[in-house]
Amino acid sequence: VYSLTIVIYTAVEKGGSGPTKPLPKSAEAVVIGGGSLGCQTVYHLAKMGMTNVVLLERDRLTAGTTWHTAGLLWQLRPSDVEVELLAHTRQVISHDLEQETGLETGWIQNGGLFIASNKQRLDEYKRLMSLGKVYGIESHVLSPAETKDLYPLMNVDDLYGTLYVPKDGTMDPAGTCTTLSRAATARGATVIENCPVTGIQVSTDDMGVKRVKAVETFHGTIQTPVVVNCAGVWATKLGEMAGVKVPLIAMHHAYVVTERIEGIQNMPNVRDHDASVYLRLQGDALSVGGYEQNPVFWDKVSDKFAFSLFDLDWDVFMQHIEGAINRVPALEQTGIKSTVCGPESFTADHKPLMGEAPEVRGFFLGCGFNSAGMMLGGGCGRELAHWIIHGRPEKDMYGYDIRRFHHSLTDNNKWVRERSHESYAKNYSVVFPFDEPLASRNMRTDPFHKVLTEQGCVFQERHGWERPGWFNQDGAVLDYDWYGAYDISKNQNYKYNELLGKEYTFDYPPHHHVIKNECLTCRHGVSVFNMSYFGKFYLTGPDAKKAADWLFTADVNKIPGSTVYTCMLNKRGGSEADLTVSRLEAGTANLPLAPEANGDAYYLAIGGGVAEHNWNHIKTVLQDKGFNCLLTDYSEDMGMISIQGPKSREVLQEILDTDLSNEAFPFSTHKVCNAAGHKVRAMRLSFVGELGWELHIPKDSCLPVYQAVMAAGAKHRIINAGYRAIDSLSIEKGYRHWHADLRPDDTPLEAGLAFTCKLKSTIPFLGRASLEKQKAEGLRRRIVCFTIDEKVPMFGLEAIFRNGVPVGHLRRSDYGFFIDKQIGYGYIRNPDGGVVNADFVKSGKFTLERMGVVYEAKPHLKSPFDPSNNRVKGIYPDNYHNVYKANTQ
Repeated sequence: VYSLTIVIYTAVEKGGSGPTKPLPKSAEAVVIGGGSLGCQTVYHLAKMGMTNVVLLERDRLTAGTTWHTAGLLWQLRPSDVEVELLAHTRQVISHDLEQETGLETGWIQNGGLFIASNKQRLDEYKRLMSLGKVYGIESHVLSPAETKDLYPLMNVDDLYGTLYVPKDGTMDPAGTCTTLSRAATARGATVIENCPVTGIQVSTDDMGVKRVKAVETFHGTIQTPVVVNCAGVWATKLGEMAGVKVPLIAMHHAYVVTERIEGIQNMPNVRDHDASVYLRLQGDALSVGGYEQNPVFWDKVSDKFAFSLFDLDWDVFMQHIEGAINRVPALEQTGIKSTVCGPESFTADHKPLMGEAPEVRGFFLGCGFNSAGMMLGGGCGRELAHWIIHGRPEKDMYGYDIRRFHHSLTDNNKWVRERSHESYAKNYSVVFPFDEPLASRNMRTDPFHKVLTEQGCVFQERHGWERPGWFNQDGAVLDYDWYGAYDISKNQNYKYNELLGKEYTFDYPPHHHVIKNECLTCRHGVSVFNMSYFGKFYLTGPDAKKAADWLFTADVNKIPGSTVYTCMLNKRGGSEADLTVSRLEAGTANLPLAPEANGDAYYLAIGGGVAEHNWNHIKTVLQDKGFNCLLTDYSEDMGMISIQGPKSREVLQEILDTDLSNEAFPFSTHKVCNAAGHKVRAMRLSFVGELGWELHIPKDSCLPVYQAVMAAGAKHRIINAGYRAIDSLSIEKGYRHWHADLRPDDTPLEAGLAFTCKLKSTIPFLGRASLEKQKAEGLRRRIVCFTIDEKVPMFGLEAIFRNGVPVGHLRRSDYGFFIDKQIGYGYIRNPDGGVVNADFVKSGKFTLERMGVVYEAKPHLKSPFDPSNNRVKGIYPDNYHNVYKANTQ
């Protein structure tokens, strides 16, 4: 046992008033931090039956960040999961707590008003309105005149419109946290204030796995297997005590409270995103705050800071005053009663940090809430409690899971600082479908990066990796310019930013035709996709077969040389991943193409954006089951290109020294062979629904192999294509994207992936019992493909109606260029709670609502493109080559 102890409190504090209650010797869990998240988590833990749980607060409840928060709650966000999390917070604050305790939390339902000064902003709000209908959230798009009637003090001369949500409101931090702590205490929890934590004891078990052992304080030690880090801006220091990286950064966030304003009473709260300002009703006054381009970093986080405030930097803040006066002119004649400037924690992708830390089992995070800790607290507290008790949250919390970040990024201070600044500065930006970060780019690049940049590649960033998006004449990524803040001048000739700016639309982008060409060239000829960012893992060792049987839904123990598409599940049957698993020949190491294996060995290829999540899921399962096997990561030691299309065999047969015929190289098999004199692992697979192969190539061989492919493909008019084309081609074929069509709250049966599950065998696997139960009871929800005849862009979140009743929303939508239709996939439910079977789908009349406009939609139980899977088998129509020739002239 070792103890990483960082004493961050002074002797004066140690000798202070002391803890408000005696410390127990042990606890099932210790929650550290008495702010919104800490109080919500301990409340939900107690409510779920964990009574021996302790909350430790170094000062008093709400100290640090929560006490000075504005406490706004908006019900609509551009995420279905966040809408559900917010709904739970609202339910707890406005109803549950008062019913349980008889105490009021201070909830005020005065409504919310989103301001739009341009069409794009109003389009964003209309998207929220359509999503809200699925969840029964009342909202109304108002004209400027209607807005003036609702809010007479508002200047509406420069408005395009507004979105009004009558049941939004305001929370009271002190009232909420006090009531939560009383409700938790009534259920057996212990809340202790004035008790700073000085260390976290961590032990290492026989398998080398680090686990939480105890929490140390000045006043005693609590033995516990679970610590929950809800320490806000102090979360990084608390993480250091256990050797856990917590990638957040503290910044000053300010608002001012005005004097009394006649006529402001009962007005809704206002978010003027375009002016980057919010106006919160505070009795007969307003609180005015916002998010500036040049926030002040709090680099030296003080441990004495509790109910303190910073001095307000008026040079930074004045832009919010100007925006507020423009929106409510009466403010120009109104005095300021008080200023509030306190610390808030921000993260690299503007999402919280939650879940079990990859470094230490039993160390959970509930921090980094980007000024949204009060409104997300209820939903996130419940999910975190479920995570702790049951091992996984109920909802899809991947976007908040600390395991989403690659380990090379979580302790990279430059990356955390720059990205967090960008997330703060863009807090009120329109959420466009194809936005990309500009900060700290090119953190992880593959061997093809330079040559593809020279060929006009416009890259996308996914957790550090640069992957091809689409191909233009010039797509260079320049250094970050801090958005012109801090006296740092903006980049000149910022071509990447200019191209990105053209994507800022809810219409088809200006380069729609470029992506169309990439897609149709793949469908009619041959395209090359650089997929090097994929995770590439080997699973080996004495228990590798046992582990593979338990981890993967499909039977991956076919003959060596086979490749199987499979899912990995959680206990509830939810899909934690989809990937391909290739069974390898036993033999000596030939790294990076083959590991040393005396027995069973498997090669795992996983989408790069979620590879870290997959890695941690597998490691956790291996630890929990005690399997004696080794998981090794060769992601950065190999590149991978995918050559797809009816001409792919002709191209590759020129450079591969193996027979590529259907008989010699069937679909879903792999071989190690030579490509232009270089050893590669070739796999006959497709993620676009065409004849094709993937080449997994040692890093040093990547460029020669790529150049040989392009040379052999020149006479077939081969082109590079990117992930925007993959998005379109894959949705056209009906292939799933993990975390879009397939999430941890979706089972393979619901997702149409029953074929990946070895339910006809007797082999047990993780999640099998849940699937068998669901299969016996019938599906209560299922994924359905929809097409519409109108050429109207959709991007996901559009509401799905069956016979006029909302039954779900689109998860993903894109244009299918081959079938020449807009395609969307979404999960639908039976409003009566009954089974959703084929008859339910076929018998309904479906419509999709986009920005308040309804379109007739045709449902499909199979992909409308090549439903018989002929093309992946290399079977094309007899007249195909004539069609191809006509399309390429």
